[in-house]
Amino acid sequence: MNDNFDLFFRRKPALMLVALKKNTRMRYGSILAKEIDCTYSHAVKILQTLEELKLVDFEKRGRIKVIKLTKKGQDVADAIENIQKLIR
Repeated sequence: MNDNFDLFFRRKPALMLVALKKNTRMRYGSILAKEIDCTYSHAVKILQTLEELKLVDFEKRGRIKVIKLTKKGQDVADAIENIQKLIR
């Protein structure tokens, strides 16, 4: 991605939504943090905000919270990808 992306979006939250959309395997905070190159604590703060906005849901599986996009989150991730394509 080029610098034009940063003009329109906060990079880490946008990348997190797109990463959740692209991969269908089980996802949790530490994996996402590594994928978007941020600390685990920063990833957790972003995920809490995304949950408040009803863009992601957490599903508890044992000791792990699995993260899934909601329908609204899927729509937002699609829109971000479309904008990425337009500004390249």
